[in-house]
Amino acid sequence: MVRARKEAKFEVFGQEMVEKVVAKSGSSGRVYLPPDWIGKRVKVIRVD
Repeated sequence: MVRARKEAKFEVFGQEMVEKVVAKSGSSGRVYLPPDWIGKRVKVIRVD
């Protein structure tokens, strides 16, 4: 049984935003973020 994916709307409040493309890293994916974000909480939302 195949289910159609529905889009969802997210409202997020924060300090800064970057938009990146996920790079391949072995059998996973990776996103590089600014070094001053180290130790900070982040949220990642897939948009496509």
